[in-house]
Amino acid sequence: MTDFLGLMKQAKQLQEKMQQMQAGLAEIEVMGSSGGGLVTVTLTGKGDMARVSIDPSMVKPDDAQILEDLLIAAHADAKSKLEAELARKMGELTGGLPLPPGFGFPG
Repeated sequence: MTDFLGLMKQAKQLQEKMQQMQAGLAEIEVMGSSGGGLVTVTLTGKGDMARVSIDPSMVKPDDAQILEDLLIAAHADAKSKLEAELARKMGELTGGLPLPPGFGFPG
């Protein structure tokens, strides 16, 4: 019975740590870029877009499609970096233990 109680205690501690990490997500920011840095997008730890930076050389009516494509690429770059950072933090939190599918950061 003590093993079960110990397991429950560990699960509760993990849940508390995950809640603390969830609260800290607002402090995480990752930046993605495209076009050699002409367009950058910054995402928060929750995946919200915080900032967009566009080099003035890209603000031309004839380049609208290129700019739109670069924005999408910069966002994808930032999102990929955010997912890697969250996976790293989750690994630190769980000590490398595999978690069942769907058992991640609370939404």
